[in-house]
Amino acid sequence: MSRRSSNTPEVPQAKNALDRFKFEVANEIGVPLKQGYNGDLTSRENGSVGGEMVRQMIRRQEEEMANRQ
Repeated sequence: MSRRSSNTPEVPQAKNALDRFKFEVANEIGVPLKQGYNGDLTSRENGSVGGEMVRQMIRRQEEEMANRQ
């Protein structure tokens, strides 16, 4: 079994959209994320962006599933 990096998108064609989403979320929650190196940000700041991305993706999927019924 080959091992993939955890930050590799399951659908490679979605990479640009995920990057845009990441910056949108960072802006919404006040994390000064920038293109390139972000080592000056704390783990908490970086983690909050990922956590909020997941919350929003789950919410959107739940809304979509509810609208199908």
